[in-house]
Amino acid sequence: MLYGSVNNEFFDTQLKLLPSPLAAALKFLRDGDLANHAPGKFAIKLADTDMILQVLDIKTGLRENLRPEIHRKYIDVQFLSSGGPENAAFYNDDGTNTVSENLLDTPRDILFYENNAKVREGLIPLEIGTYAIYFPWDVHVPAIAVNGIEANIRKIVIKVPLSSCLSE
Repeated sequence: MLYGSVNNEFFDTQLKLLPSPLAAALKFLRDGDLANHAPGKFAIKLADTDMILQVLDIKTGLRENLRPEIHRKYIDVQFLSSGGPENAAFYNDDGTNTVSENLLDTPRDILFYENNAKVREGLIPLEIGTYAIYFPWDVHVPAIAVNGIEANIRKIVIKVPLSSCLSE
């Protein structure tokens, strides 16, 4: 999992360390006017790679009401474009989690786990301009209300094919 801000003074240097599809996705998030983009799901092409753009207007919720998730074919680049704040939980997918719903073989490429009180989750704060990159081994729980106070957010998700980052 990677976490950062498009407003960081080292952002351009950080991009040089990433595979070009991930770097292109982050540049798109920084340079695009996504706060005013129409909501929905869109096919986009960045760095000669077909990706999926999701523009989501959602509300944060209480952690106990949210399910941990993973993806296997895509790397999730999640970005808080407006609203918030938001927290996101994460932990390593160590193979001991109980599956709640498996949609990995569908276009959604998502698997939900049951909540497990024994798992030690990390928590990151997301404010406007921050991003989190979740790899297939990163269980994540996005859209958690900060201090139990729900907030409207505009979450941008770019799904980058894992295979596009392995070929470099």
